[in-house]
Amino acid sequence: MALAASTKAAVGIIGELNRHIAEFETALADHFEHRPDADIYLSLPGLGDVLGARVLGEFGDAPDRYASAKSRKNYAGTSPLTVASGKKRAVLARHVRNRRLYDAIDQWAFCSLSASPGCRAYYDQRRAIGDLHHQALRALGNRLVGILHGCLQDLSLYDEVTAWAHRFPVDGDIAA
Repeated sequence: MALAASTKAAVGIIGELNRHIAEFETALADHFEHRPDADIYLSLPGLGDVLGARVLGEFGDAPDRYASAKSRKNYAGTSPLTVASGKKRAVLARHVRNRRLYDAIDQWAFCSLSASPGCRAYYDQRRAIGDLHHQALRALGNRLVGILHGCLQDLSLYDEVTAWAHRFPVDGDIAA
C-alpha cells in the first residue's frame, strides 16, 4: 500500500515536471526564434531550438567578439592543443574551456550525424584513421564551430555543398 502511494506520488511529480519542461521549451523557442541570428543557427545540421539557444547563449551574440574562427574554436575548447618539447610532439584535447559550451557542441556534433551526409562522412573518415568516437566527435564539433563562424560572418545560411565539397571533391558527392 505504501509503495503504491509513493509510486503514485512520484508519477504525479514527474508528470508535473514534464509539463513545466514543455512550457519552458515553448518559451525558449519563442525567444530564441526572435534573435537576429536564429535562422543561421537553425540552418545548421543538428541544431534545434533548445540546443541552438544553448550554443548561442554560451558563445554570446556580440558579432565582433571572435576575431577569427580559430578564436571561436579555442573558446569552445574543440581545437586541438599541440604540445611540443624538443623532438617530442603531442596533440591533446583542451581541458581549459567553457564546459557548458563544449558539452553543447558535443551534443550538436552527435545530432548532426543523422542530419547531414557531410558530417557523417567526416565523422566516418575520422573513425577510419583511428580516432575514437569522442575524438571524432570533437573533430566534427571543431569543424562545425568553424562553419558556424563563417555563416555568422557572412550572414548566410548553412549550405551542405559549400560546407563539405572541398573535403569530398568527387563530383561534389558528399554522401559517399
